[in-house]
Amino acid sequence: MAVMGRLAASFAMTDPVWDRHSNPWSGATRLPVLPLLALAIYGRVWIGAWCLIPIALLLVWTWVNPGAFPPPTHTRHWLSRAVLGERVWLNAGTVPIPGHHARAATWLSALAVLGLIPLAWGLWGLLPWAVMLGCTLSVMAKLWFLDRMVWLFQDMAAQHPPYGAWLR
Repeated sequence: MAVMGRLAASFAMTDPVWDRHSNPWSGATRLPVLPLLALAIYGRVWIGAWCLIPIALLLVWTWVNPGAFPPPTHTRHWLSRAVLGERVWLNAGTVPIPGHHARAATWLSALAVLGLIPLAWGLWGLLPWAVMLGCTLSVMAKLWFLDRMVWLFQDMAAQHPPYGAWLR
């Protein structure tokens, strides 16, 4: 979790940025980044060095995305609560979270990272099936992780009033 905290810090995730990131459009436009990045890297076969342009744009988008949208009018959307849950998870060093949530989040994060192995192998060897397998495994694990973050947020918002105040 310390790695995730440093990653969040690198995105300058202040309270206002977290608020903006809880806009469902932020999550919805981040989810396709990995498959699009894989396509751009695979695209070196078709467009050569020009593939660096979409790769750079996707990396910039990943960095800019959390603050790119206005705060949502409400946080009842599943993706809004998933982001709030991620915020709770990253704050577990300050406000402890239940062990079952911490273990599940760790395992699902590891599963998403494991998906990068066949993805990288497929991109290196131009093996479409491995690219698809890796992307599918990583994205599905990330979606499951996000679903778990919704559950975490619901549990913690009921127990910790400051988290409950994030709802609107």
